[in-house]
Amino acid sequence: MTDDNIADACQSEQRAIVSLDLDFADIRSYSPADYSGLIVLRLDRQDRQHVVDGMMQPIPKLRYEELIGKLWIVTEKTIRICG
Repeated sequence: MTDDNIADACQSEQRAIVSLDLDFADIRSYSPADYSGLIVLRLDRQDRQHVVDGMMQPIPKLRYEELIGKLWIVTEKTIRICG
C-alpha cells in the first residue's frame, strides 16, 4: 500500500501509525493533529530484534504522555515528541 493509503486507513479506523518510513515524520504531508498518533522509528539497524526493541521503547511513556495528535520520533536512545 502507498503511504497515503495507510494514512487514510489509520485515520478512518482511528489507529496510530508506527513506521520505519521517514515520510511519516514530514508534518507538512502528515500533520500529527490529523491522526491518532504517529510513531516513526529512526533506528540504526532494521533487523527483527532491533525493530522489536525500538517498538517496545515508547510503551512505558504511553502511561503519561499523549499520543493522539502527536508525532513521536524514536531512536535507540531518545524519544522526541512533537505536536
